[in-house]
Amino acid sequence: MIPIKLDPTFYPSPKLAMKAPREKLAYVACLYEGTGVDKNDFIAVIDVDEKSPTYSKIIGKVEMPYKGDELHHFGWNACSSSLCPNGNPALERRYLVVPGLRSSRIYIIDVKTNPIKPKIVKIVEPKEVIERSGYSRLHTVHCGPNGIYISALGNSEGEGPGGILVLDHFTFDVLGKWEMDRGDQYFAYDFWWNLPNEVMVTSEWGVPNTIENGLKLEDLKEGYGNRIHFWDLQRRRKIQSLTLGEENRMALELRPFHDPTKLMGFVNIVVSTKDLSSSVWLWYYEDKKWNAEKVIEIPAEKSEGNLPEILRPFNLIPPLVTDIDLSLDDRYLYVSCWGTGEVRKYDVSNPFKPVLVGKVKIGGIGNSKTGGPQMLEISRDGKRVYVTNSLYSTWDNQFYPEGIRGWMIKLNSEEGLSQDKDFFVDFGEARAHQVRLSGGDASSDSYCYP
Repeated sequence: MIPIKLDPTFYPSPKLAMKAPREKLAYVACLYEGTGVDKNDFIAVIDVDEKSPTYSKIIGKVEMPYKGDELHHFGWNACSSSLCPNGNPALERRYLVVPGLRSSRIYIIDVKTNPIKPKIVKIVEPKEVIERSGYSRLHTVHCGPNGIYISALGNSEGEGPGGILVLDHFTFDVLGKWEMDRGDQYFAYDFWWNLPNEVMVTSEWGVPNTIENGLKLEDLKEGYGNRIHFWDLQRRRKIQSLTLGEENRMALELRPFHDPTKLMGFVNIVVSTKDLSSSVWLWYYEDKKWNAEKVIEIPAEKSEGNLPEILRPFNLIPPLVTDIDLSLDDRYLYVSCWGTGEVRKYDVSNPFKPVLVGKVKIGGIGNSKTGGPQMLEISRDGKRVYVTNSLYSTWDNQFYPEGIRGWMIKLNSEEGLSQDKDFFVDFGEARAHQVRLSGGDASSDSYCYP
């Protein structure tokens, strides 16, 4: 027998992944869409090694060859799911799979040959994406045991339904549309899964035509989704849907528990049309069906003036919870309030009754800093949280009309939550969105063993 050399960044369980070496590099999606600057988007390489003389500096980048991609979410070609019973342990975490949310183009970027100088090795053009899957406006990337899965917001005309397409692990060719029977599912956004139980969960934002040109208040009642959907992962068909309150809109980030024996997870609601509050819901399997209940509610704040035009009729600052992230030990949930400028840390040891144990104020609407905390990424050991400040170009311009100057900060989370004053990355006119950590992070890998 010829032994296979396993990728050392793959771990069969979240417990083992928490003992992994500390990350030294971070890769950040940076974009110019909506800024008025005629430049190409890029992936920045950030030094996050505290012992390095270039700590907190941009030490490399790879520029996209086209303008207007609007880089957004991205992921790895392979991860710890390769160690699942139906996975391929011969794969390695070598490439970043980087879609353009606006262009529907996919870049395959090699970060192994020279991690500080990534190189584009393949481009999947929008024509192939649309012809083979019927989808466009690509969003979330997850490395599955049998392929690379990418969610899409809609079709080539900017309408729905949105869904998921699959790439071949080795050639990166588009294999096609994942769904065999979607039922009444129409809106799409995020997805994730519990692999041993063969369950996928998907969430809802909206179709491209109600998103790309900015938020319209008249679309809030019907133009944005408020449901999550549960799927038979092997049969590729929807089995149940849950509505998370009729007044709630935009059910975005899905964070299933990393322990695969726990059939539960969290999802955030961006806004309530009733009072502009945000909420976090727990979804779980009980009595042979899926259930969901609201476990966190964050109210809107009274305004002292200086509101953007879209909020003036309400005279309130909504929290706008636009991202959540769950630590690998499933103990702490981090919540970003892009509107009010807070990152909150909740102890979810009892997931039905989260307890607020820390918070940090960073910018927010009406604040002198540009933007507020938006994307979150947690280190595998759970001690560091990396935060960036751009949501989506046209929405950035509506809620922060003074302009957003891209930044990235780090929060220390060993005791409570505090900002690392020695870490601040200024991206200038470029806006910063998702962060991926070298070797993996809390939202990139899924596990088949507890």
